[in-house]
Amino acid sequence: MKKRILVPLLVLSTHFLVITGIILGAGRINDEAPAQKIEKFTGVLERDITLRVLENDTALRQGYFEELLNAFNEEYGQYGIRAVDANMDQYLDLENDGPFGFGPDVLYQANDRIMRYALGRHVQPLPIEQLDCYPHIEEKAWDAYKITIDGQDFYLGAPVNIQGPLLFYRKSLLPDPDVLESWNALYKFSLERRENGEFGYMKSLIDAYYSLGFLFSYGGYLYGDNNTDMEDIGLAMGDAERGANVLLKLASVMDERCVDFTITQISYSQFASGNFFATMTTPDVFTLFVDELMAVGYSREEALAEIGIADVPKLPLSGDLTEENPELIPARLMGGVNGFAISSYTNYPNAALAFVDFATSYEMVMLRNEMLGIVPARKDAAENVGELAQTINNNLKEGNIVVMPSLMGQVWTPAETFFTDLANDPFRKIADQKFTTPKSRIDALQKLSDQIYDAIHTLR
Repeated sequence: MKKRILVPLLVLSTHFLVITGIILGAGRINDEAPAQKIEKFTGVLERDITLRVLENDTALRQGYFEELLNAFNEEYGQYGIRAVDANMDQYLDLENDGPFGFGPDVLYQANDRIMRYALGRHVQPLPIEQLDCYPHIEEKAWDAYKITIDGQDFYLGAPVNIQGPLLFYRKSLLPDPDVLESWNALYKFSLERRENGEFGYMKSLIDAYYSLGFLFSYGGYLYGDNNTDMEDIGLAMGDAERGANVLLKLASVMDERCVDFTITQISYSQFASGNFFATMTTPDVFTLFVDELMAVGYSREEALAEIGIADVPKLPLSGDLTEENPELIPARLMGGVNGFAISSYTNYPNAALAFVDFATSYEMVMLRNEMLGIVPARKDAAENVGELAQTINNNLKEGNIVVMPSLMGQVWTPAETFFTDLANDPFRKIADQKFTTPKSRIDALQKLSDQIYDAIHTLR
């Protein structure tokens, strides 16, 4: 695969890149004056160097990362450039490791992790117009990596994979395609299976990444002004309590494993055994379903034919899963955009940019889809992958995927505590149930919002 060599020219904002007093390089101090502008991307490739690249564990485990490194090294070996596994935990601490030369040159992570590095200037703004992928990716995907300083937009990552929840189900257990159309229908089918000692839809409701979306679907939001105003926590706004009511009903057709992460941990094996009909997760774990089906005797071809994937069912406007013939609304669930970023501490920005360009190329994104089941952010790739990839892209474009903001650290613990309490309610004695009225759910959601607000502003 032949790739053009980039010659990007970008003068970068000193407001963003310059830390007053010093600028830290990979293991060294650069004492250029704060008023100076810095040109990092000269188009001149650094020679005879080794790039350390951080990928996620799934890409390593399934062999994709090795394929990517081998292909890049074959292409760029003529320039004395070699990319290697950074051999670090996928959840590295770039803030602390980078300034001392221990971080990677290039990293692949979700947008919320990359964007949290913005304040400390730990990742490098990219000249995205110089990347081959630039015109093939929707603006909403690029926006996941955008910051605006003094009226100028900068982008800290190059999108590869759109993360949006999908429904994974066993085709051989599907009684009727209508079961997948609405949560009301899936609830009813799950209730029937539960009465027969089996399970329909199963999910760990403590998992706030998925459960928060049920609040978003009815007008709740995490931060105001498109997730930028952290003075405004709105999880109780709109009719968000209806989303909480939906979760209550879903818990009632599961068992008490939904109040912790047990279902998440066993979902692949239980899916393979047929004990679970369906679960909701992101497409990048598709291969785990395949592996578990093969472990119980399916051939790879049989496993691929047995796994059904559908868009997330629509929700009843009323929030009542028992309603017959409800008016339906689309689900708005949390998602994100995974992509590549370049460390501000790299000594090899041009070679690093060449790697990002190569890794986001059509060929490598298509291979990533083939080996890992990801949904490409590139429109040209998504069009050739299939309908569901286009559906995920469209969900992002239409706002039905709420891109996870960078400030989530103060959200997870109070949200998980709330969802644990909520999911426990169907298993309590009737007299002890806490969330039986809209007001009780609104009050609990307002308390959750207040807890997140306090956690954020106490730590400031």
